[in-house]
Amino acid sequence: MEKASNTPRPFVKWAGGKGRLLETYAPLLPDDFLREDDAVYIEPFVGGGAMLFYLLNKYSNIRRAIINDINLHLIKCYRMVQKNPARLIESLTSVQGDYRKLENENDRKDFFLEKRRRFNECRLSDVEDATLVIFLNRTCFNGLYRENSKGEFNVPFGRYANPTICNPGLIMADHKILQRVEILHGDFSQVQHYVNRRSFVYFDPPYRPVSATSYFNSYTKESFGDGEQIRLKNFIDLIKETGCTIALSNSDSHVNTVGPLGFFEELYREYDIVRVQASRSINADASGRGERAELLIRNYF
Repeated sequence: MEKASNTPRPFVKWAGGKGRLLETYAPLLPDDFLREDDAVYIEPFVGGGAMLFYLLNKYSNIRRAIINDINLHLIKCYRMVQKNPARLIESLTSVQGDYRKLENENDRKDFFLEKRRRFNECRLSDVEDATLVIFLNRTCFNGLYRENSKGEFNVPFGRYANPTICNPGLIMADHKILQRVEILHGDFSQVQHYVNRRSFVYFDPPYRPVSATSYFNSYTKESFGDGEQIRLKNFIDLIKETGCTIALSNSDSHVNTVGPLGFFEELYREYDIVRVQASRSINADASGRGERAELLIRNYF
């Protein structure tokens, strides 16, 4: 059972989240930015927000942050935690109580499937939408958020008998720190308006698959293939001209490349590229979990 916490951290489990990598990434973050007065942190693919919560909690010089994601359900969660945490806690507590009363696994599965159906088929209030995102995240298989081509959440039941669906201490800690954050929904390119010399822009997009069977590269119905990876690189080149500091995480595709350079090493050949060892626990295929290398691509040294 999850313990209550007053330390800000992700309120949802998200594929590709950086929670386990924060200690590895910390020495690789830009020193100049972390000492900059009135620094601005920008994250165009916020996901679970592990890096966001870590930086805002540790560095008081970051007076403002801008986050964005294309997943509207996720963004509604952030906005609910930011604006109305008490209502969200009340709603989550109710759902948690109903779920924990069910002693039979089949009954819990039926409850899960009904909530999933409602999430996919109904026009919901913002509080119910956020409640169901968190409920499904805590009770689905392996905490994986995934949508099919119709935009429907399709992850199966996770067989958890007593999950922590509501963590009031965590929600209130995140609520407090999100007061410094502007929350956007849409394409990553819309953050361009906010970028300036005092900005650190951290990109954590859907990762490029490292093998033919590792096809999961999007958490919404919109895919993020090589064309999108190239569009993202062009956008990074564009905002670099402002003098901002930039870092990007992605897979190490060199492992399945015949030539001397991998996809990202070729694409970002004028940037600094660091290999880091990542531990992954969210993957539909167990062979995709465990230690593997990924890349941190930077415009600083």
